[in-house]
Order: sequence, then C-alpha cells, then structure tokens
Amino acid sequence: MAKLVFGMNLSLDGYVDHQAFGPDATLFRHWIEHVSGLTGSVYGRGMYEVMRYWDEDHSEWTPDLREFAAAWRRQPKWVVSRSLKSVGPNATLVEGDTEAAIRRLKDELTGEISVSGPDLARSLTDLGFIDEYRLYFHPVVLGRGKPFFAGPRPPLRLVASDRIGKDVIRLTYVPA
Repeated sequence: MAKLVFGMNLSLDGYVDHQAFGPDATLFRHWIEHVSGLTGSVYGRGMYEVMRYWDEDHSEWTPDLREFAAAWRRQPKWVVSRSLKSVGPNATLVEGDTEAAIRRLKDELTGEISVSGPDLARSLTDLGFIDEYRLYFHPVVLGRGKPFFAGPRPPLRLVASDRIGKDVIRLTYVPA
C-alpha cells in the first residue's frame, strides 16, 4: 500500500508562496532526492500549473535545475481538477470520483506518493487519506497568502524534526 505525504515549503506564519522564498542549495538537493524517490505525485490544479514550469528546458538552468526537471518528468503524476481538459506528459487527469481514484492509487501502488496543493490536501485529509504531513518552515513571515492547512488542522502527532540547509526546519507529523 502506498503512503500519501503532503509536504511543502511554508513561512513561519503558515503560508505557502513560491515567489516569496526559495530553497538554498542544500534544501534544493533534498528536493531533487525526494522527487527522485517518489512513486508519483498527486496534484491539485493550481500546484500542477505551477509545476508545469519543469516540463520544458530553459537555457539558463544549472545542472541541479536540470536534474530536478528530469526527476519530475520521470515520475507519474495524477492531476485532480474539474476545470482542466488535458494535462502534460506523464500525467493523468483525475475527474469525477476523486475518492475512488486516490483509494485505488493507495491500494495498488507501493512507496511514497506526494500530495501537492493545500486545497487538495484538505480534501484528502477529510477523506482520511494523508498518512504524513511535512512542513518545511522558512525564516520568513508573510502575514497573508495561501495557508498550508486550507481547512481545520487535523489532530496530529509530531514524529520527527530536523534542520535542512542553513535556515529550514522540517517538522513531520502523522494523524493522531
């Protein structure tokens, strides 16, 4: 059975914003290794559209950026959306019964499946599907934006904490 993990970079006050802060070299290496080891990823529409950036090569990319793009392109992706009509390479559009589709992924696959997008994570939390939450706190206070927890925070139990790079603390929780 696959394990669903929701993990994202966020500010100290709990907001997700891909423009306000980014990973240092150590954290970016962590993300490359993380993505390389995934069974696949489930995306909400918004996060999938952000991540589509990695579908095409850019001449200014460093070797690390190229390595991340290659890892991201290799992994299977499932995109939950009511508005998208198509998705890119190595991606499957999940329409209709999201609960049945995600249950099937959990039952039929092994390894770790990343969940990307706070709204999707809220829906999957409500269904009891998220097995682990990884919060990567950056030393930034935004005061506004998209919250990591898009709904009421589920009862959680801390299972790990570690520092990644010079400024990021990762807290890992499981449902209590």
